Amino acid sequence: MSNVITESSIFRILTDVMHPDFPDRNLVVLGMIPDVYIENDLISVTLALPSLVDSNDQALVNIVKQSIEQIAEDLAVRVNVTQMEPDQLSKFSALTDGSQVDSNPLRHINTVIAVMSGKGGVGKSTIAGLLASSLRQRGFRVGVLDADITGPSIPMIFGAHQMPIAGTQGIVPVCSRTGIKLMSINLLLSDKDQPVVWRGPLIGRAIQQFWEEIEWGELDFLILDLPPGTADASLTVMQSFPLDGIVLVTSPQDLAGLVVRKAANMAKHLGIQLIGLVENMSHIICPKCGERIFIFGESQVENSAEMIGTPVLGNLPLDTLLSVLCDFGKIEDYHSEELDHITDQLIDFVSTKKAMSSKAVPAR
Repeated sequence: MSNVITESSIFRILTDVMHPDFPDRNLVVLGMIPDVYIENDLISVTLALPSLVDSNDQALVNIVKQSIEQIAEDLAVRVNVTQMEPDQLSKFSALTDGSQVDSNPLRHINTVIAVMSGKGGVGKSTIAGLLASSLRQRGFRVGVLDADITGPSIPMIFGAHQMPIAGTQGIVPVCSRTGIKLMSINLLLSDKDQPVVWRGPLIGRAIQQFWEEIEWGELDFLILDLPPGTADASLTVMQSFPLDGIVLVTSPQDLAGLVVRKAANMAKHLGIQLIGLVENMSHIICPKCGERIFIFGESQVENSAEMIGTPVLGNLPLDTLLSVLCDFGKIEDYHSEELDHITDQLIDFVSTKKAMSSKAVPAR
């Protein structure tokens, strides 16, 4: 059994462990499991507590250890107890107070949206870039964080090649032609074809640094382009970023739908709201008669949306123009009615959520 145990599977198990004082919050969401490491026959888990004199410390240690032992019977489990760092304690306090406070002077971001696919090759980065461009065309201040550390593509589709510079308080993002702020690991590499061969913990730390050490400044929207899958990088984003919601991207095949449903269930498990599903490469439009041709078979997106309980935001066609624009770094020049429709729903979701949030907080 030990050969199938991974750091990610340990994290997933611990998302079922609720804090005894906050039964609606699990230990992973609260930032109490900053590290999991497997070496040989030993699983080492770090349990970060607000205070080392916490009356629940031994009880939590026992719960964590027993939860892991249920799936790793032939491995030893060690729980290392540490005290939370100031930033961890701030996040824990915000979550347990029922509000999230982001006081970092490097950023004043109103809305953080993640774009996630679960499966590679469905056009997730393209959708992230299109949403950012469409929002910018409407006058919003927008940034894009390329969290796909090992497969970054955001700089290419925006035609960004310059290296970021150091500001007075952090790294200054690169700006696209229309003023979208961009940050990607590929912008920091001297050779754009150089692979990033890092293990999960290093990737996670890089993503956190992109959030903590970048001078994002004033933004209405920050769009996060997540890597495919439900492993360490996606988990880091969901744990560390104050996400307002997730846009899921899929393609017509039911195989893609199967994998995106896994991503949806991960987001739900971590308490993050789904905005909806975008079906990319849904069809092609005949240039002569305008008929829709479903080259990958009939769409399965409605079934997937129903199964995970989220709306279908739109069905984008396989468009040669879009492919060419992305290859030449001009994604911001792309326009379509379907993209406008998707953007309308994203803005409506955010407006409704912010309105409900303001009503839920009593006036002082």
